[in-house]
Amino acid sequence: MTANEDHRHLTALRGRPWFAANEALAFVVELVAIGALAVWGFTAPEGVAASVALGIGAPVAAVVLWGLFAAPRARYPLPLAGVLAVKTLVLGGGVAAVHGTGHLVAAVVLAVVTVANTGCAEYFRRR
Repeated sequence: MTANEDHRHLTALRGRPWFAANEALAFVVELVAIGALAVWGFTAPEGVAASVALGIGAPVAAVVLWGLFAAPRARYPLPLAGVLAVKTLVLGGGVAAVHGTGHLVAAVVLAVVTVANTGCAEYFRRR
């Protein structure tokens, strides 16, 4: 992003506080998904080596995918369908990880919040 694009983005946030709140929620959802992947990995019953590999590898893979393809300043920007596919993989993986650690209700709540937040965010970012 150029300085001018940064300024336009900040101006858009100031003019729409609900949009800024939704963007903050999107960041929190992303962090929760990454944290859930780490917890799931470290609690995997396959042994210590596998748990450490999954506990570190799963969130690192999610962050790398996100940074390369889904972040606002992605190294390889994708069309909307591609961005949504990456978000589905990462955020859906976070939901699956919460479920995999035995928290069904939390997984359902996270799934509903993720879908609503991502839908609103993508709709309003492209307006």
